Amino acid sequence: MRSPGKRLLGLWRLLSPYPGGRWLFARIFGLMVPYSGSVGPRFLVLEPGHAEVEIPDRRSNRQHLGSMHAVALINAAEQASGLAMLVGLPDDTRGIVTHISMQYLKKARGPIRAVSTVVVPAITTDTDIDVTADCLDAKGSVVARATVRWRVGRVR
Repeated sequence: MRSPGKRLLGLWRLLSPYPGGRWLFARIFGLMVPYSGSVGPRFLVLEPGHAEVEIPDRRSNRQHLGSMHAVALINAAEQASGLAMLVGLPDDTRGIVTHISMQYLKKARGPIRAVSTVVVPAITTDTDIDVTADCLDAKGSVVARATVRWRVGRVR
């Protein structure tokens, strides 16, 4: 059975080199994961162990004070952390978030890029993996940092 991460990686590798391919990938991702698609993610990098996801500066991603909403930031961070890890796992492996925490370090204005790098471990049994994702503003300043605990294991 092909894992969701492997399916996404295959789709990314097929579409991303072409004009409009990244846009199409984002639309398909939004259909697969509707809530995550609600922030309008743009996928910049997707490879085993590394992912970069950008969310646009738009009204629906902002809070009442005009900066990015805390939940939009954590949504992007979860996506980056999960994609970096899940696309590197073998088939018949799944993952689910069991804990997530976020440090908000400064006001998040403009488009935000969530970046995550992880060493993908070999999975033989259910394992908890903490993955970090940094949210960066257009200047490259870290505005928020998430730690996402993923429980990964073999599909039974």
